[in-house]
Amino acid sequence: MGFNAKLLKLAPYLIAAGAAWSLGFIYNVYYGGELSWLRIMYEDKIALAAEQNAPRRLLITGGSGAHYTINSQEIEKGLGIPTINLGLDGPVGLDVILPSIIDAVRPGDIVLLIPEYLILLEPDGLGDRSTGFGVATGRPGLGGIPPKQLAEEAWLLGVPSLRALTKSTMDLVEKGQLTGYYSDPVDDRGDPTVTKPREGDWWELTIDSPVSKHALQSIAQFRKDVEAKGGTLILSLPWFYGSSDEKTLANVKKTAQELAKIAPLIYEKDSFNIKTDSKLFADTHYHLQPEARIIRAKELVEQLKPAIAPHAKQPTTHP
Repeated sequence: MGFNAKLLKLAPYLIAAGAAWSLGFIYNVYYGGELSWLRIMYEDKIALAAEQNAPRRLLITGGSGAHYTINSQEIEKGLGIPTINLGLDGPVGLDVILPSIIDAVRPGDIVLLIPEYLILLEPDGLGDRSTGFGVATGRPGLGGIPPKQLAEEAWLLGVPSLRALTKSTMDLVEKGQLTGYYSDPVDDRGDPTVTKPREGDWWELTIDSPVSKHALQSIAQFRKDVEAKGGTLILSLPWFYGSSDEKTLANVKKTAQELAKIAPLIYEKDSFNIKTDSKLFADTHYHLQPEARIIRAKELVEQLKPAIAPHAKQPTTHP
């Protein structure tokens, strides 16, 4: 049997495999999979930022430790400038989160980066959703993902997991629609409209190492990018439910010292933003209950006022 004949015989299988992969890709990226909901949330937030034409705005970004921890309306009320929540998802990775929002920055903007330790400790700035997020948002390779890794992980976007498909099937049966962690809509400032409940028991989070050198380099470059756009970068330690053991405290203090060398850093000086009351938190060690988001927002207002004041001296930056 000649090569062409063999290929013709295999054609139905190849077509079926291609169709299955395409359907999987559509599910993962465009509608149904967790990545699709994250993409939609990101696009909604960027659209909100584009619609806000004030001469000075506060743009807040980071992972879900930014998305689920602030009340933008309360911050806006306290500072008197429009505030947009551009927080995304930690597994997207710092090296992808930062360039994904830089185009939203305009002259006069204040950019507040609140990175949770999940992304501060990453040795290469990438996470489980780095490749997928770049592909889904039309910027494959965003964040400097190596070509081999990009090809391998992009191929897997056409292969939904059994767990994801099972969940989606149950959604269709029980709810009549597909849902996901980020499928709930955001409000007109980019804040979440639903608070997720915690399903497991609480335990105190420990921080086993300080911020990585790569994260510091990424944030330093981000400061340059923000300033090139005419904006100002300010950093904040995240609130988290954690341990006050010596190792955690030492690593958090070291992280604060290193971040402060890059840009102005705000945090509660006595606690380093380590919280010991689990009732403040929702489903994770970083996500806050609605009432705690208001407390956090009011704290941020007081910490940000010196930089936001119309005639305030601009924060000192570091080379």
